[in-house]
Amino acid sequence: MKIHEYQGKELLKKFGVTVPRGIPALSVDEAVAAAEKLGGPVWVVKAQIHAGGRGKGGGVKLARSIEDVRKLAGEILGMQLKTHQTGPEGQKVNRLYIEEGADIQKEYYVSLVTDRATQKVALIASSEGGMDIEEVAHSSPEKIVTEYIDPLVGLTAEQGKKVADAIGMPADSTAQTVDLFQKLYQCYMETDASLVEINPLNRDSKGNIIALDAKFNFDPNALFRHPEIVAYRDLDEEDPAEIEASKFDLAYIQLDGNIGCLVNGAGLAMATMDTIKLFGGEPANFLDVGGGATAEKVTEAFKIMLKNKGVKAILVNIFGGIMRCDVIAEGVITACKAVNLSVPLVVRMKGTNEELGKKMLADSGLPIISADTMAEAATKVVAAVK
Repeated sequence: MKIHEYQGKELLKKFGVTVPRGIPALSVDEAVAAAEKLGGPVWVVKAQIHAGGRGKGGGVKLARSIEDVRKLAGEILGMQLKTHQTGPEGQKVNRLYIEEGADIQKEYYVSLVTDRATQKVALIASSEGGMDIEEVAHSSPEKIVTEYIDPLVGLTAEQGKKVADAIGMPADSTAQTVDLFQKLYQCYMETDASLVEINPLNRDSKGNIIALDAKFNFDPNALFRHPEIVAYRDLDEEDPAEIEASKFDLAYIQLDGNIGCLVNGAGLAMATMDTIKLFGGEPANFLDVGGGATAEKVTEAFKIMLKNKGVKAILVNIFGGIMRCDVIAEGVITACKAVNLSVPLVVRMKGTNEELGKKMLADSGLPIISADTMAEAATKVVAAVK
């Protein structure tokens, strides 16, 4: 789960991290009122979408008068903002954040992410913060500093100073920087985040350290512990089909291909998509119905897949371990009748009650194409599309 910058800054403030004053706005009038309330000669008008690279895409602008705020808010609000993280279709801007101008002397980068290889938390920092951090990582990787934190110990002051020194933080700001690193780590751990990123982290002309941006990702499996974070969820930023799937506990991600995939188990779902591509096809989605799929869940899965008008065929690939093949067969039959299926359907089943499931499909009278192996299933569904 992702949240907006202004929501991330609310979290950072709770943990004692210094951020500029700002007010979210849903309209031009609210943006103007926010600027007037903040006061001052300079404001930053920021698009709020769940993607990075907003500045390069024209979603972050400096305003030097209230009329500038009104003009820029009108231009940014409602625009289809395209960045390297939104894809070519872009993301519509429905929210703004009006923030006081900052005294920027030097921009740094800092983030925390779980490193599964070491089973530790990685503190990543750089002296080269700002919009081109990806380019820095590509062309000057030596400017990216990584320190691994043992979660049983936490981030020590010694580690924090080591990173602050490595990114060239001046001595008069080192103590502040170490304090920020430790507060950021506390925030990361206590909110069950999977990513916290501040880019840029600003050092102003007086040596103060301020977070000018905030990006958070959260572990969805831990959200039951954090209703206050769930309340930040913005459904406008999510794919409608994925929202619908989550209501039925289906793991669904829409892709660009034309072969719908319904599979039980994330690993098998990935392997199924790879097999489709291996045989010359393109998957239209990732869809894991899980180990406890019912006929209702399978029916909903079919409905969600078929809302994508690009789907020209469906491949159902089931391994009957916890999930029984006859239950899936019942779901497939019910779904086909409920949605009046009009695209080719290939079904491959292996495992518990496999023969019963296959018999149910064969006796259903529905035009279901049966397959015994993944290779055969992929070959048949690709041929059906063509």
